[in-house]
Amino acid sequence: MTQPRMRIGAVTITAAPPPHTRELATFYERLLGWQIVDEGPKGGWFQLHPPEGDADRTLPGINIESDQEHNPPVWPSKPGHQNATMHLDINVDDLDEAVTRALQAGATLADNQPQPQVRVMLDPHGNPFCLCR
Repeated sequence: MTQPRMRIGAVTITAAPPPHTRELATFYERLLGWQIVDEGPKGGWFQLHPPEGDADRTLPGINIESDQEHNPPVWPSKPGHQNATMHLDINVDDLDEAVTRALQAGATLADNQPQPQVRVMLDPHGNPFCLCR
């Protein structure tokens, strides 16, 4: 059997129900300079993509999806708490500049920083993401 062509179309991040989905989508729009390209009924989900003509246009999109039972993750993990099952690694040219941009967009710097060339950040809903140089 021939392997069918497969590629990742999007990464989905869960959030508490609206208006939290819009807040999180707007955060990633500000952080990455991407565009919200679609919105579900009553703001239940959002899709973001790099702008048209952007060299990163082939990257997977980001979806923000509401979950009625959403519990924000704790990072690093702690017994009895929701752990982050996946996170974004965002490659940057200038780590200090990227941290400043993330903070201005509404992120916070995580207390635990395990690698010198990586900054672990938390989005406004507690989801970790890494800025990597």
